[in-house]
Amino acid sequence: MFPERFSNLPAYAFPRLRALLDHHKPRLEAGSDVVHMTIGEPKHPFPDWVAGIIAENVAGFNSYPANDGTPELQGAIADWLGRRFGAVIDPATQVMALNGTREGLYNAAMALCPETKNGAQPIVLTPNPFYQVYMIAAISVNAEPHFVNATAASGHLPDFTALPEDVLKRTSIAYMCSPANPQGAVAPEAFWRDLIALGERYDFQIFADECYSEIYRDAPPVGALRVAQDMGADPERVLVFHSLSKRSNMPGLRSGFVAGGPDSIKRIKQLRAYSGAPLPLPLQKVAERAWADETHVDENRALYQEKYRIADEVFANVQGYQAPEAGFFLWLPVENGEEAALKLWKETGVRVLPGEYLSKDTDQGNPGKEYIRVAMVAPKDEMQRGLIKIRDCLFA
Repeated sequence: MFPERFSNLPAYAFPRLRALLDHHKPRLEAGSDVVHMTIGEPKHPFPDWVAGIIAENVAGFNSYPANDGTPELQGAIADWLGRRFGAVIDPATQVMALNGTREGLYNAAMALCPETKNGAQPIVLTPNPFYQVYMIAAISVNAEPHFVNATAASGHLPDFTALPEDVLKRTSIAYMCSPANPQGAVAPEAFWRDLIALGERYDFQIFADECYSEIYRDAPPVGALRVAQDMGADPERVLVFHSLSKRSNMPGLRSGFVAGGPDSIKRIKQLRAYSGAPLPLPLQKVAERAWADETHVDENRALYQEKYRIADEVFANVQGYQAPEAGFFLWLPVENGEEAALKLWKETGVRVLPGEYLSKDTDQGNPGKEYIRVAMVAPKDEMQRGLIKIRDCLFA
């Protein structure tokens, strides 16, 4: 009666966390509150002009919104890709607005993954740890998800070039997140060149999840689409996914986009005409303004850069601490992620996520089992208090 392909899925990360923690009462200091450091939900202020734009365009709620994004929004996105990355994009044929990037990361596989690859079941490559939608997208299109461990030894980046030829010949899609969630590692241009060359050789597409690209410590991360264009790769080889959730502190806006080759975008648009949930017109106007404005992005980045400095100070003497290059997570090494998360909750009231909830067991082990993920999204003082509690509880 029900599909077997979803029958063995583990519980999603946050229900698993609640099952681990919630039947224990934390021991809180007098006057101290629970510190939530699990979900990557930005808490910095969003731009103050958002409410005004919604009010000015409120009549748009009375109309069905443009499914692919208004021409003005598509143009603002294409302009931003050009300014930020140097990528050349036709807004009418190479951009589609999304109701958040998760929708796009899933539906792109639905629209583009073939039923077979070289006469066999297709493979979808995903870094491990990974954003869970990558795995579900693969399963949904009857592909085999293949997990490529990203460990400290590999710079917390997956080495796709080390995969055996029989895997690469069946590969249809490779998901890659840079900056990486959860490790904060940034793929350099050489990494993208190697992966794109591999895609060209074995004829698979690369889905570049770049939603953390505007939150970084020093140098801005390179964009996969620009690298592909510089290489003269097949225009359909790379699709990039971006969001306003992290860049602009608007996770509730549910606004992002996918950009890539015109044939790929045409197919995604066609599927979305049947199955998508377009962004309401007033919110598309907010997104149009957000992609055109960098002032609020610079201010937001400065707040995270201060948080990086605080984390570096708190964990300066902790063996194995690795400062993130980008994003807003710490990936802290522990003996056992579940045990550490439970101990931390019971003794301090700080909630963090066990790393194994974001990764899968492979022949090379589970790369998340000996880590916890710590989200640095709370206000600075609260975040610092939480980091100190983590250090004193787990690393003293």
